[in-house]
Amino acid sequence: MRWTPNKVTLLRVLVGFAAVSLFGHRAWANLTAVGLTVAAIALDALDGQLAREKKMATPVGAQLDILGDRMIENVYFTYFAVVGMVSLWLPVLFFARGAATDFLRGLAMKAGHSGGANAMLRTWWGQALVASRWSRGLYAAMKCLCFCYLGLELALMRGPVALVGDLAADAHAMIRVGAHVLTWMTAAFCLLRGLPVLVEGWKYLAGSAGPVRGAKDAAQEAA
Repeated sequence: MRWTPNKVTLLRVLVGFAAVSLFGHRAWANLTAVGLTVAAIALDALDGQLAREKKMATPVGAQLDILGDRMIENVYFTYFAVVGMVSLWLPVLFFARGAATDFLRGLAMKAGHSGGANAMLRTWWGQALVASRWSRGLYAAMKCLCFCYLGLELALMRGPVALVGDLAADAHAMIRVGAHVLTWMTAAFCLLRGLPVLVEGWKYLAGSAGPVRGAKDAAQEAA
C-alpha cells in the first residue's frame, strides 16, 4: 500500500482515539496510551514532511491536517476534563478557537485563497506564528508534553490501579500545579497562533457581509 499524507493523517487520528480509549483502565493501559500519544504527535510531523518531500501537498490535504489536529485536541482535552483533571473551559476554548479560525479560513478559500490553509496570511508575523516550522513544532511539542503529563499522572497516581499510589499532599499539589501551568500555557499558545487568522480573516467576514446587505437593500427597494 502506498502511503500518502492523507492516509498518515487518518492513521494519526485513529491512533489518538485508540490512546484516549485506553486511558482510565489499568495502569499499564494508561502507560500504553501515553506511548500511543507520542506516536500520534510524531505522525503529525510525518504527514507534513511526506507532503513536502514527495510534493503531494494539496489544499484538501492541508484542510484534512487541520481537521485531524482539531479532533485530536478536542478528544484529549474533553476526556481529561470529564475525569476532572483539567477545567471544562479548556476543551470549550479549543473548540471555540478552532471553529472561529476554520470558519474564517473557509471564507478566505471562498474568496480565492486556495493555495493552502494558511494562504490567507499576508503579514510576516502571521506567517511566523501560524505557518512556520518552529511554531508548528513548538505547538506539537507542547501538546505532546501536556497530554503525556496528564496521562502519566493518571497512570501513576489516580484511581485504584495507580502504580505509585498515595503521595504526600505537598507532592500531589505540586504535580497538580504543574498540570495546570502546562495545560494553560498550551492553551495560551493555541490562542496566540490563532490570532493572525482572526485578525487577517476579519476582512473576509466583512467582505462577505457586504453583498448580503446589498441584496437585502435591493430587495427592500424593489418591494
